[in-house]
Amino acid sequence: MAPGARPSFGVARPMKGGAGGAPAAPVPGGEQFPPLPGEADPFDVPAPNKGDAMTRLADRANQVHDANSQVGGFEASVHKIKEQVLPRLLERVDPEAAATLTKDELSEEFRPIILEVLAELKVTLNRREQFALEKVLIDELLGFGPLEELLNDPDVSDIMVNGPDQTYIEKKGKLQLAPIRFRDEQHLFQIAQRIVNQVGRRVDQTTPLADARLKDGSRVNVIVPPLSLRGTAISIRKFSEKPITIDMLRDFGSMSDKMATALKIAGACRMNIVISGGTGSGKTTMLNALSKMIDPGERVLTIEDAAELRLQQPHWLPLETRPPNLEGQGAITIGDLVKNALRMRPDRIILGEIRGAEAFDLLAAMNTGHDGSMCTLHANSARECLGRMENMILMGDIKIPKEAISRQIAESVDLIVQVKRLRDGSRRTTGVTEVIGMEGDVIVTQELFKFEYLDESEDGKILGEFRSSGLRPYTLEKARMFGFDQAYLEACL
Repeated sequence: MAPGARPSFGVARPMKGGAGGAPAAPVPGGEQFPPLPGEADPFDVPAPNKGDAMTRLADRANQVHDANSQVGGFEASVHKIKEQVLPRLLERVDPEAAATLTKDELSEEFRPIILEVLAELKVTLNRREQFALEKVLIDELLGFGPLEELLNDPDVSDIMVNGPDQTYIEKKGKLQLAPIRFRDEQHLFQIAQRIVNQVGRRVDQTTPLADARLKDGSRVNVIVPPLSLRGTAISIRKFSEKPITIDMLRDFGSMSDKMATALKIAGACRMNIVISGGTGSGKTTMLNALSKMIDPGERVLTIEDAAELRLQQPHWLPLETRPPNLEGQGAITIGDLVKNALRMRPDRIILGEIRGAEAFDLLAAMNTGHDGSMCTLHANSARECLGRMENMILMGDIKIPKEAISRQIAESVDLIVQVKRLRDGSRRTTGVTEVIGMEGDVIVTQELFKFEYLDESEDGKILGEFRSSGLRPYTLEKARMFGFDQAYLEACL
């Protein structure tokens, strides 16, 4: 070796190729350290995959979107006739009397009047068009107009109205444009008012934001101009009419069999559970499913801003907050309801979602004999969930050092269930984490279950597996008090 030259490290491979002189792909570790049999080569990425990825990026960059709903064909013709018939129909009908009738009764009363108006307009309809026109007119007078069709579709889980000309829906976790349109901004605003008035709320320029719910428990948010620049915006989160259980979530592929068993035992053994996840990840669904495991003899109180939880229990009392009136008086917050709930002899207190200082009131309830309390929280991981709880308590006027708050959280919360909506639209339980206690000023946690991403199928479905950590759970003592210790241990190992 020449003096001053660097020693060779591994084996240098000669360059191969034609006149272009392109070097061959290096073998990781050289020929001295070839990959072990059966071991994937981390550097062996096939060229087509990279090409596919770049092609997808180029396609996305060059996409042209049509942003407005297109209503065509049969629906368009019925819509056009409705615009002609509706004003004449309203001249012949007393709206107050119509409001007292059911949809079926109104349909019977309207049929001869609609035929009379159509004869005046010299419009001839076949039987199918006549029924469609009747339905559209009754939806307009008693229901929520064009939204009725989407609300009655069981496959639609979310409805997002962005002004009168654009409505999106979510089906099977994917967003798509809906084939409906509103007459104009005034028409959409009237429907928004009809929705919020049903639950004693109001929406106008002085109070341009409103949370409400429909009769079936679906959650509604309305925001109107001047805050919304494209006209009135309505967001509706629909809930399944059929109660969802943990077994159903397991069958959907949201969790593994062992994870389902562990969560059932956690719900039955009165563990304090926080369900963490992003918007639309299935937090409320998970909370409803866990509630199935509550003993029917327990008194359960739920506290929410807009009541959307539907527990599957006989002894359940839902409570709802109240916004301030026009003078800014009379607001009842979640914190006020938690304090009041403690005087109502609850066995468990369940909060729909914690967003602020009421987190401290919930921890106090968990720590004062109301084991089995649950809540949901927006966070991306179990560690972030604990950090957000600390920050929310610090946002209030409670003069307590941060260490004391961390200790209170560590002593109160037993499990954090992390749920996530993946990019293929599927919702998965990505982790179950135990809160063990404090070590110095840090909250110590232990992961019991975890979802690991493996690959993506050709049709875009995410493939992965649920793995248990194989650790002995610290919450085993609580399970032992209810006689589930052996089953819980077997599920976690």
